[in-house]
Amino acid sequence: MTPDLKFVCQARFEVTAPVEIGRTADGIYRMIPITGGTVTGPGIAGVVLPGGADWQRVRPDGTAEIEARYVIRTEDGATISALNKGLRGGPAEVMRRLAAGEPVNPAEYYFRTAPQFQTGDERYAWLTQRLFLGVGERGPGHVLIRFWAVE
Repeated sequence: MTPDLKFVCQARFEVTAPVEIGRTADGIYRMIPITGGTVTGPGIAGVVLPGGADWQRVRPDGTAEIEARYVIRTEDGATISALNKGLRGGPAEVMRRLAAGEPVNPAEYYFRTAPQFQTGDERYAWLTQRLFLGVGERGPGHVLIRFWAVE
């Protein structure tokens, strides 16, 4: 059986400049503050609360391992936490342009995530009972991720 993907929402995360932690034997570590954002879609709609962060390790091959933590407050008052892990990578020149804040066509690089959600609100318990796939785009000052439930 082949699983179906059901579109849930898209989230636009407002971010500030990375805080460079430094180079280690296994890559470069950095943290990107998430200052807010919006979530729109048939499954979830609301805002991304300020205070989240995207912790990254850029491997020697240039691929960024992503681990973002953030909180969504829905339009109907629910609070949902997310742990969103993934990978972003591509040709060195493309990654240089992204790092410089230049607009880059998302077809030129790979940016996929697998979020896990937690909530105490029964209306959104289904988020804790499914796997999800995110497809991301990095833009100047923001990240856009579209999320699908794996059915």
